[in-house]
Amino acid sequence: MQSPPIPSRPVADGDGGPPLPPTSSPADNGTTSHPNGTLQQLPHILIVGVRKGGTRALIEMLSLHSSVAAAQNEVHFFDWESHFQRGLPWYLSQMPYAFPDQLTVEKTPAYFTSSKVPKRIHQMNPDIKLLLILRDPTERVLSDYTQVFYNRLQKHKRYQPIESVLVKDGEINLGYKALNRSLYYVHMQNWLQYFPLESIHIVDGDELIRDPLPEMKKVERFLKLEPQINASNFYFNKTKGFYCLRDHGRERCLHDSKGRAHPHVAPAILQKLYQFFHEPNKKFFELVGRTFNWK
Repeated sequence: MQSPPIPSRPVADGDGGPPLPPTSSPADNGTTSHPNGTLQQLPHILIVGVRKGGTRALIEMLSLHSSVAAAQNEVHFFDWESHFQRGLPWYLSQMPYAFPDQLTVEKTPAYFTSSKVPKRIHQMNPDIKLLLILRDPTERVLSDYTQVFYNRLQKHKRYQPIESVLVKDGEINLGYKALNRSLYYVHMQNWLQYFPLESIHIVDGDELIRDPLPEMKKVERFLKLEPQINASNFYFNKTKGFYCLRDHGRERCLHDSKGRAHPHVAPAILQKLYQFFHEPNKKFFELVGRTFNWK
C-alpha cells in the first residue's frame, strides 16, 4: 500500500494556492525554476532502502527539518527501465519545488537490492549522500510477507501461508525473494564498488521505531544540517504502539499499513531463520565496521 504523499513545505505560493507554472524547461545544471523563488533540483540525498526497513518513517521524520524538501512518491527512476529511459529531465520533473538553500530528498526502497542502481546513481552524482535504513533481517522478512499478505487480502486474491513460503522440503526456501532482500552484505558489496562507506549512512530501523530522536540526530549530523529536530517533534501513540510526529503544532501518524502485527510463526521455523542469517549478518558487520543488535 502506498502511503499518503508528504506535503513539501515550499510547494505552495504565498497565498496558499497551487504553485505557479515553471518559467523554463530543465536547465543544464539540473534545476527548473519558479517565479516564487523555488526550484526543482536533482536530489542531494537518496534514501536507497531497504524495503520494509522504515523508509517511510525516515523520510517523514527527515521532512520535519526546514532545510529538507521531500519528493512525494517513490520515483523508481534508477531501477525501472521505463522511467530511466526518460532521462534526467524527467527525473527532475518528479522532484518537489524547493528554496535554493534546501536539500531535496527522494526515497525508493527497491534501489538497494537492484544491481544496476549504484552505478547509475554514481553517474548522476558521485558525491550524493545516501541513507540506508535496515532492520533485523528476520523481522524485515516477516514485514515483507505481511505487506504482500494484506495486499492480496484486499484484492481478494489467494495467498500462501507464511510457513509454505519460508520453508521448502524442511529447509529454508532460498527461492523466496524476501530472503534475498535481507542478505544485506550481498547488496552492500555492490554499493561499495561505487561509493565510499563515508557516503552511506546506515540508520538503525529497529532503534528508529523504539526511540526516533537519537537516530534522527545522527542523520542530521551526517547531512551536515543545522540541529533542528528535537523531542517535541515526537509523541508516543499508545493506540498505534509507535511514535507519531508533531510539526508546527500539527500532529500526524504513519499510514495504518505501518506497524501491522506479523503472522505467528512456529518457533522452530523462526530459529531456522535466525540460523540462516547468522553468517550473512556477520559478513555485513565486517563490511561496514559496525554491529547491530540482531538475533
